[in-house]
Amino acid sequence: MRIVSLAGGIGGARFLRGLLAAAPDAEITVIGNTGDDITLYGLRVCPDLDTVMYTLGGGIDEEQGWGRRDESHVVKEELAAYGVEPQWFGLGDRDFATHIVRTQMLDAGYPLSQVTEALCARWNPGVRLIPMSDDRTETHIVINDGQGRRAVHFQEWWVRMRASVPAERILLVGADEAKPAPGVLQAIEEADAVILPPSNPVVSIGTILQIRGIREALEGKTVVGVSPIVGGAPVRGMADACLTAIGVETTAQAVLELYGAALVDGWLVAEEDAGVRLDGVRVEARPLIMHDTGSAAAIARAALDLAAELSAARSRPDGGADTGTGTGTGGDAGLGDGAGEGAR
Repeated sequence: MRIVSLAGGIGGARFLRGLLAAAPDAEITVIGNTGDDITLYGLRVCPDLDTVMYTLGGGIDEEQGWGRRDESHVVKEELAAYGVEPQWFGLGDRDFATHIVRTQMLDAGYPLSQVTEALCARWNPGVRLIPMSDDRTETHIVINDGQGRRAVHFQEWWVRMRASVPAERILLVGADEAKPAPGVLQAIEEADAVILPPSNPVVSIGTILQIRGIREALEGKTVVGVSPIVGGAPVRGMADACLTAIGVETTAQAVLELYGAALVDGWLVAEEDAGVRLDGVRVEARPLIMHDTGSAAAIARAALDLAAELSAARSRPDGGADTGTGTGTGGDAGLGDGAGEGAR
């Protein structure tokens, strides 16, 4: 079985660990968000790619969900002693090594997709991890604070400000020129199922969908999404701040409508959100909290089972009209403005 998953950071990575457990014999391709990439201290940092790589490779700090386990911060302390900014973004010593290797390879002319493949050769994540694009894109947030109306990098808004300053706009700089990385469209074309994990719908999944040709390719496949919103609140992180910025309510219903029935065929929601409905989409309620790999695997298995049912229905002579849907209106409102880490 060939599976494609779009992923942001912590939520996406933990779901992928469950997906590997649920489908150990499948060929899994992960299209990783690079919208929240940033250059710090002269090094190119790709937080979401690294979170997926470390999590699936066994090197993640499990407690915080990002960065390396057994980490030290000597370099960070020395940079602070020199007064080097930014001091609000902390990289550990082990993590620095990854960014040094990446930057050296990029400076030597290797595209990000080849660099990511080389880094994954060490970690053996069990999936093929491809950045959404080799072209540089960065998410910027337009805010209006004590310094006036200005744009800041997503990481400054997310990490330093903790999304406490309302975002007026969320922009993916470079999206107009960016092309899918080699292998992205082919993987989607060959996929038996596409799974959208419970990543941030605006600054993770929404960012990937902005890259030219990706959304169009997905609309021809069986796509099942897992809601990142449970009972009107994000499972983790500040996805509500991102949804508010694009005028979308923080509900499983609103996120489904944001993706739209043209993109999503199946939608898993938490049991407390069992009333969610959208014409053209099969909605099923399941426990969605990922306590451990076992619970993540159960969610992934439910998504794969639903994808298999929908694919079989689509192949029937009647075109699979029985989708088990209710009422609602589809749309992709706001998916033209996004990028960042999933369900952080």
